[in-house]
This record gives sequence, structure tokens and C-alpha cells, in this order.
Amino acid sequence: MLRKSLLVFSIMCAGILIGCGHTETTNSNTAAGNSNKSASSNTSSTSTTSTTSTGDKIGIPECDDFLAKYEACVTGKVPEAARATYQSSIKQWRDSWKQMAGNPQTKGALAAACKQAREQQETALKSYNCTW
Repeated sequence: MLRKSLLVFSIMCAGILIGCGHTETTNSNTAAGNSNKSASSNTSSTSTTSTTSTGDKIGIPECDDFLAKYEACVTGKVPEAARATYQSSIKQWRDSWKQMAGNPQTKGALAAACKQAREQQETALKSYNCTW
């Protein structure tokens, strides 16, 4: 039980840190963010298709849906300068959630953790006009 709680807490902390890092990036790269929007939107459909198809599925619909939409947002709307941070989070979530999905003791809490991560990231990525 403690292990499960610690893992969920760690995931929530990672989401909060990403959200806090996003604020700093937005303030320093506002002009870059605006200039990259048109170029990013042209490549978003190609990038999203290839990224989503190569990403491992978790097997929990809430998690798979969140990761696909988050990845599409990051690939298509986040400026290049900040993109690596967000992509690193995708990899961490995917690895952690895949491990949790494989453990019967933690699998039950995974859907709730993914929903919570989605809610946090909806707010954090709102400035990039991501649709969920």
C-alpha cells in the first residue's frame, strides 16, 4: 500500500514539476513560441502519427488516451526549445505506467493516476492551445 501511494505521489510530483517548468519557458520564449506555431502545425499530423504509432500502449484506456493527446500537443504545439522537457516526461510516464500496469497491486490505481495527470497537464499546456 505504501509503495503504491509513493508511486502515485511520484507521478503527481513529476506532473507538477513539468507544469512549473512550463511557466518559465513560456515567459522567456513567447516570441519563439509564436513564430513556431505555424511551422509546427504543418508537421503536427505527420509527427503525431509516427510518434503515436511507435509509443507503447499501457493497456489502460485513460492512460493511452492521455499519452496520445499529450504527445500530439507537445509535438504539434510546444516550441522546439521546450519540447525536449515534455518528451522526457512522456517517456517517464510511459515507462512508469507500463510497469504499474504489469503489477496487479498497482494496476487498479493507474486509471485514477492517469486522469489526475491529464487534469494537471490540461492546465499546464493551456497556453499552447492544446485540445483534450
